[in-house]
Amino acid sequence: MGKETCLLTQQTNHINMKAMQAVIRAVDFAVPSRRMSNEEFSAFLDTSDEWIRSHTGIGYRHIAEPSVATSDLAVEACKKVLEKTGIAPEEVDLILIATATGDFLGFPSVSCIVQDRIGAKKAAAMDVVAGCTGFIYALETARNFILGGGARNILVAGAELLSRVIDWKDRNTCVLFGDGAGAVLVSADSSDGNRGILHSVLRSDGSGARLLERTEGGTRFPFKDGVIDPARTYLKMDGRQVYNFAVKVVSEGIVDLMESNHITTDDLSWIVPHQANVRIIEAAAKRSKIPLSKFFINIEEYANTSAASIPIALSEMCSKGLLKAGDLILTFGFGAGLTYGGNLIRW
Repeated sequence: MGKETCLLTQQTNHINMKAMQAVIRAVDFAVPSRRMSNEEFSAFLDTSDEWIRSHTGIGYRHIAEPSVATSDLAVEACKKVLEKTGIAPEEVDLILIATATGDFLGFPSVSCIVQDRIGAKKAAAMDVVAGCTGFIYALETARNFILGGGARNILVAGAELLSRVIDWKDRNTCVLFGDGAGAVLVSADSSDGNRGILHSVLRSDGSGARLLERTEGGTRFPFKDGVIDPARTYLKMDGRQVYNFAVKVVSEGIVDLMESNHITTDDLSWIVPHQANVRIIEAAAKRSKIPLSKFFINIEEYANTSAASIPIALSEMCSKGLLKAGDLILTFGFGAGLTYGGNLIRW
């Protein structure tokens, strides 16, 4: 994406606790160089570019090489963000990585691997597991750490290698996903009380927990000695049910977030949704009576990168000059769990 920067504020030496805000100072991303087109699927699946585009809006996805793990992409994105801001790794107080596809099953966390590799010797580290809503959850977590005085500089990233957990024989799921990571640096700042992460709404509906799952490998259905059914380790999704859930919560959630903050679509520069399926975004826009032109969409290039999709979108927007200081933006996502939520941000 080039070397364009999106530096948003300079950290002050002394923080005024009464006016302190959690401000996104920079954003960047990392995706594998391997760019897989829709046409490639036709060699081993009964599908086509036209079918995939018409049903999802996806044209390409980036796929990691076998030697690459989730932490590798997260490290690259985080290093780019630190380079942009000039913040030394030793100044990072906390690392939050939103992911559902860690390097290892359960532990160690991706965040601890990132902490070691970037040299953030004084940082706490933890993963946030909220499916595709993970980055939104992590941003609000960072905001509360900063407003509570527990941290000044926090790296927040969404990072996924979904190509490792999909069934490449299932055209209903494998065409949907890609690999990638996006990261931001959230810092305490008191120079402008109108900037920063202003408000978030985080919600869940566990009644739909099994609509999107990887069945085998946890404590409910552990691996059995000598018996491993690969199909039960792959991502499994009830596409129709997830679609219905997503359209409902995105359309209603965006309106609720605006109404609770007494703003209208005219006040918003952009809505940045989770990039799961362009049909979901179109249906949510229609249902909420918000012009589709307000929504930033880049799913055509990256497919669904789960927790990485919103920070990747923000980074691309910055590099294209679509985000400017003072812009009011709203993010909104949904995902496994089921989870959903959004952030209101003054850029």
